[in-house]
Amino acid sequence: MSYLLGMMAAMTIWVDHLPGTALTPEGVDVRAYDGLRHHEWLRGKLRERFAEDSVVWQTELLIKGEVEIAAWPISFRRLVALQYHVRAANHDAPGYGVVPGLGRLTAEPLAWTRADLRWALYVLRGWSGSYDGEAFQLPAIIASQLPVGDVAEFVPGLEAALDEFKRHWAPSEVRRSIGFAYGAAVTRVTGEVSPHLLGTGDGFGFVARKHLGERTTDRAVAEALEFACTLAKPVPTRAWSHRAEALLSASPEVAGAVRGLLVAFCEHSRWLTDDHDLLLRGVCWLAALDSGEETTEVLAGTALAAALSADRTAYPNAPRTAAAAIEILAGRAGDVPGQVLGRLALSARSKPVRKRVREALERLAVARGWAPGEALELAVDRHGLDGDGRREFPVPGADSVPELLVVEIVGEKAMTRAWRDGRPLRSVPAAVRPHAGPAKAFAAEVNKTLASERRRLEDLMAYDRTWSWEVWEQRYLRHPVTGTLGRRLIWQASEDGGRGWVSGLPERDGDGWVVGGLSGAETLVRLWHPVLAEAGEVAAWREHFAGAELRQPFKQAFREVYRVTPAEVGTGVYSNRFAGHILRYRQANALMRVRGWSADYLGTWSDGWDSLAVRELAGGEWQATFRHETAGEQRAPHYQVEHCSTDQVRFARRDGRQWAAVRIDEVPPRVLSEAMRDVDLFVGVTSIADDETWADRGEHGFREYWEQAGFGELAGSAEVRRDVLGRLLPRLAIGARCELDDRFLRVRGTRAVYKIHLGSGNILMEPNDAYLCIVAKGTGARVSLPFDDDERLSLILSKAFLLAADDKITDATILRQLPS
Repeated sequence: MSYLLGMMAAMTIWVDHLPGTALTPEGVDVRAYDGLRHHEWLRGKLRERFAEDSVVWQTELLIKGEVEIAAWPISFRRLVALQYHVRAANHDAPGYGVVPGLGRLTAEPLAWTRADLRWALYVLRGWSGSYDGEAFQLPAIIASQLPVGDVAEFVPGLEAALDEFKRHWAPSEVRRSIGFAYGAAVTRVTGEVSPHLLGTGDGFGFVARKHLGERTTDRAVAEALEFACTLAKPVPTRAWSHRAEALLSASPEVAGAVRGLLVAFCEHSRWLTDDHDLLLRGVCWLAALDSGEETTEVLAGTALAAALSADRTAYPNAPRTAAAAIEILAGRAGDVPGQVLGRLALSARSKPVRKRVREALERLAVARGWAPGEALELAVDRHGLDGDGRREFPVPGADSVPELLVVEIVGEKAMTRAWRDGRPLRSVPAAVRPHAGPAKAFAAEVNKTLASERRRLEDLMAYDRTWSWEVWEQRYLRHPVTGTLGRRLIWQASEDGGRGWVSGLPERDGDGWVVGGLSGAETLVRLWHPVLAEAGEVAAWREHFAGAELRQPFKQAFREVYRVTPAEVGTGVYSNRFAGHILRYRQANALMRVRGWSADYLGTWSDGWDSLAVRELAGGEWQATFRHETAGEQRAPHYQVEHCSTDQVRFARRDGRQWAAVRIDEVPPRVLSEAMRDVDLFVGVTSIADDETWADRGEHGFREYWEQAGFGELAGSAEVRRDVLGRLLPRLAIGARCELDDRFLRVRGTRAVYKIHLGSGNILMEPNDAYLCIVAKGTGARVSLPFDDDERLSLILSKAFLLAADDKITDATILRQLPS
């Protein structure tokens, strides 16, 4: 019903666009065309010209375009064409076959009238949505054959018909054919860029026309944009490029229009229709013929905007445009291409985009003589910051304003602060705030780079890579962005070629740096990982960071460690360590994508019952896969997958363009630990075991799992959580009321003794282990932690603070569950 109402509304809009309606003298004279609506009309007309026994055969040949029509009178051809239009507009299935027949019938002008065009558009009100586009051909043909003066009043109707057609799916060749036909008909009248090039379906057409301005009426611009749509692949042929050069030189306005369209898309930065994506792919290659730095910047912005995925999906805004821009950047000069490709390598959610970016970075590295992995390091934008990660912004009228605006990296973020007399102020003064816009915009760009670098450095935890001292010092300590992160990480140095390693934090030594007392040209450096360290060393580092209340950019000293188990040696090529868990699927899928895993979405279609999440590690040399499948019933009306069950984890090593399966005990310790850590994260964060309300659901298919996992043995992440709590509790006000056992944090309140599970955060009350449901509110306890990526730890601490003072609880839903 909603579809029919939508169609009726759309057709009403069309009628409004037409010059008159059926109810006015200027409207459509439906009676003049009534005969065309009868099913037997065409058959009767054919009987007049052919023998009775050949009518059916001739009809089929006519539909296929195989009837000889050269001798038909023009008036008869016109009637047959009009009948085709009626049948196509009311035909609800594709493949009616009028394309070749209609083309032959209308190959020469058929003495059309304005009434014919009005009626042809009017008939489209009955269009049933067939995706072959046949119903839309005749209005464009008539408009192209009528005198220009007779078509002018129908331009709104033609544009509305084209917009309606574009709202429905159709094969790309059909979309292009219909679009070109309507575009040519409208352009004959307006002289502007065709509406099929810059339509209104996704909002981009409005933005683009605003940027083009008067260029929309330049015929050379229109011709160049028409040509841009003819590019069929991500990379053009030599002949295409030669033609592009000629079009660019035809008018000085073309180059500006091309660049203006890309700037408009960077401003739009949202999903594009297939038609606009096709156009911008060609426009990118037109722009690429200019080797200037300004064009490189525009292409870089286009790549970022096109590869961006909207609404937390993995589908890019403009996949064709993204592919073209990435290919172009791989061959451009300067620092910008590497910086943008490096950012996309870490931020792009689309698997095809990430693959193309990786290949582009490899080509860029070969062309510039970089070693594997160097492309991402050298691509990090410095943003004009000084060595301390600061940049000053002048304030207009500074003589009367004593403050100075400074963007500086503090901890994990770039902040805009006002300074006075060499000291930062707590807030930006009111007189300075109107001038803070450029500084805040700059800080936002720095924060994007910081986020990418934090992710890149954490990815290095799976990579057994070494650097020479000089290279490492320049890229990881002295870089104004990377250095703010690298100086807070644990590194290892070696003076004997990697046979022995000394661990330490980077420390100042005059104008240079040392790690564990080592430095110099003969020193190698690598990133420290607890999976390669002794237990005593790991404990010492954890105590150091917890005691000094130091925060690392990501969890390193307190990082979970996963080593091969005897069971995994027995299973060989797969691990069942995290199999059999029930996860909240949509949350799990989103978390997988955030952590860099790509996976097909589970659903009720034929092959949607299971999925394989995939992540590449160690610079693309290793691959981890995590199988999961639908769990429980998919209920009406949407039949969406609410839960999934976990299965095997497997590993493979790159072998050329293929992947070779590897036994679990042959996987490098860093790779194994990092992949298993992610899977543990998926289970720990999205398992139904941590749903406090599950106990109220009565008998449920997953009830047994909830009880076992919600209070069972601790996984790696929960073991680390226990370690952190053991170091924090003595420093907390509630420390004396708390103690840790193997699975729980026990809190002694006034009303009862509570046990908070260190994995799920679920609560039991002694002595009979009665369940206590406390639904989380807020962001957790305000306690200084050595890392910021464990929300469950903050939640457990919040519950501990609440229950330690249970005599002050006022929430009625909690009080009803407590002993009196």
